Amino acid sequence: MEVILYIAAIIAAIGFLIFCVSVGMTLFSLKPILNSLAGTLSGIEGQMEGITRETTSLLSKTNSLAEDIQEKSEQLNSVVHAVKGIGDSVNGLNTSVQQITSSISKTVEQNEEKIAQVVQWSNVAMGIADKWKKRKIIDQANEVIQEDVYSSESEQSEKSRRKWGRKK
Repeated sequence: MEVILYIAAIIAAIGFLIFCVSVGMTLFSLKPILNSLAGTLSGIEGQMEGITRETTSLLSKTNSLAEDIQEKSEQLNSVVHAVKGIGDSVNGLNTSVQQITSSISKTVEQNEEKIAQVVQWSNVAMGIADKWKKRKIIDQANEVIQEDVYSSESEQSEKSRRKWGRKK
């Protein structure tokens, strides 16, 4: 019976040896895969460092852009308030112009009869001025005609004197 125990121990030892050899072979066959995996991971680690640097840079730029946008937004708010003030001023001016226009319209309506009389009197005055100018022109023309008549009569009398003076 002891022999069976030794044989069982030898079989167990051979089985353990086969197991160890197969585990060793499996580990040796996994070694290039694990080395490749380690290389890939180190490459990924390098890329992650680059991505981290890029992300940090982008975050910094984003923060500076956000600050710039905030400043410009505040400046734009002041411009918007100024434009609103101008709009309010224009509305006030429009209201004032409308009030002035309505008061002028009311005044014109109230003084419509007086304005009509002023227009009539101005037409009469213009008519009188036109007649006075025409009369002045006619008077000047009559003076010129009378001067021409007197000068032609005096010339004829001189001619007639000369004629008579030659015959003698």
